[in-house]
Amino acid sequence: MIRMILCAMAVCGMAWSWAAPAGAETPDTALQSLLNGARAQLPAACEDQEADRLIRILCSGQMRTGVRGHYPLFATRNADRTDRIGYDTDVARAIAMRLGVKPEWVHVRAATRISSLAEDSVDVVIATMGHNTRRDSQARFIRPHYYRSETIVVGPREIDVSAMADLAGRRICTTIGNYANSHLVSQGLRLMLFEDAGRLPKALDEKVCSLVAHDDSFLASYLAEPSFGVRFEPKFGFDPVPWGMAVAQSGTDDLARVLQLISQIMHRDGEFLDLARKHGIFTQFLEEQHALWKSPTCLTVAALDDATCILPALDATPPPTAFADKVEAAQDWMRTCFGVAPALPMLSSQPAFDLFVAGIVNSIVLVIGALLATLFFALGIGFLAALPNRLARFLSWCMVTILQSSPVILTLVVAAAAASAIFTYSATVALGSAIVALGLMNGCNAGQAIGEAADSLRQDGHHGTGFSLSLYRAAVVRSLSQLLSFLVNAAKGTPVASFTGAPELLSALTDITSFAAGRATTYSLVLVFYVAVVFCVVWACEAIRKHVVSQTQEKRP
Repeated sequence: MIRMILCAMAVCGMAWSWAAPAGAETPDTALQSLLNGARAQLPAACEDQEADRLIRILCSGQMRTGVRGHYPLFATRNADRTDRIGYDTDVARAIAMRLGVKPEWVHVRAATRISSLAEDSVDVVIATMGHNTRRDSQARFIRPHYYRSETIVVGPREIDVSAMADLAGRRICTTIGNYANSHLVSQGLRLMLFEDAGRLPKALDEKVCSLVAHDDSFLASYLAEPSFGVRFEPKFGFDPVPWGMAVAQSGTDDLARVLQLISQIMHRDGEFLDLARKHGIFTQFLEEQHALWKSPTCLTVAALDDATCILPALDATPPPTAFADKVEAAQDWMRTCFGVAPALPMLSSQPAFDLFVAGIVNSIVLVIGALLATLFFALGIGFLAALPNRLARFLSWCMVTILQSSPVILTLVVAAAAASAIFTYSATVALGSAIVALGLMNGCNAGQAIGEAADSLRQDGHHGTGFSLSLYRAAVVRSLSQLLSFLVNAAKGTPVASFTGAPELLSALTDITSFAAGRATTYSLVLVFYVAVVFCVVWACEAIRKHVVSQTQEKRP
């Protein structure tokens, strides 16, 4: 059967050779020549440890192929889990058949696709891997590309979203490491990050997310399900990225060339397109490639070096900062001296640096706002609690009891929801609601302390049984330690505001890690920043306490 298929391929190749320009080498003849040359070296070359990986594949009779474990329509197991099915696996089978070998499946994850090549655990990776410029330094990608996808935004049909501008003020759910996250973040959008893409459809279904952004190839299978597709729809797409098979960077010259030629033939003959239709995936790109590679311009081997026929890798390198070279030099020095250097994407990449600076500014605004709000609510609630009027004291008691009984996160969420119901949601509204919530939570406790101090002063008999401003001032002074401690507590609680979308430093750095490496360094910076902030607040509070105490002692007779 295999011999018959190979003969049919040979006949088809002869037909295309007649259509090619006279004297030009076709991919069919080039492929046959390469394979004949490699097979002529067998079996002697099988013992050569330095032999090209093509030789090792032909010697073993198996092509170790890295594929995804569960990626619907592209790489999954059949019903009885005895075999692999999907577009990627069928592509691997078609290539292996041309080489006269069998595919051996090796499960790879998104994070291990490139490392598996470097570790020599696979010969080729065909695993939904986008070809971008950052990956060119890590693996050798095969062109022409065998597929192309783009990031699409999916949400309920009733939500009117058709362009990036319509996403303003919305939170988008996506996965950590998605190449398109930098684009979303650069538009000022807030991200909710998941480790596993499989959680995104569930998050939509459970209304945890109103919109998700991910690769259209992954979401296609869910949108094809009637129960899902009737409620959700793709809104728009952006950042198309070509998919490439990949091999190791060294020792793969012949293998890479063979895969290039096979890919050219499969595009020309419409084989990629037929496999895509078989599995029900999007075919527009493959239709365009089929038309391109059967055109006279791209029929010969020379087309593999022709920019008219070959697509470039997606340029996924963010613009560097003006001082990126100095950051890199500092990292090189640390590697030389200490053997390790922290990843600093927030200093090397301009989009990340902009987020970093904005996060610091917003965090400082949030801290100062929380301190002022705490002081304002403490004095206001303390004033009510210090009054002898029962109604005023009851109102202050109710506020204190409710806020003391509410979890911090819940109070922040309620404040954010209330602010969003009154105003159009924005980063400023999120920041303002967080300031009010933090001020209320800490201010009510400090206000309670002022009220208790006023009761204590009345019992001492120095200020009578009524109310006076002198009593109120004395109560504030007496409860100063508690007031200052709640001011410190307000500063310490500001990072929690990131959970409601306040664009402070923790939120900004989370956005940075959504598209850049260095999570450990990034979150360590958050810790250092807030430790420094709290230290400054504690120092300032202690200085205020000493000043007030010294002023009070000077006024005593």
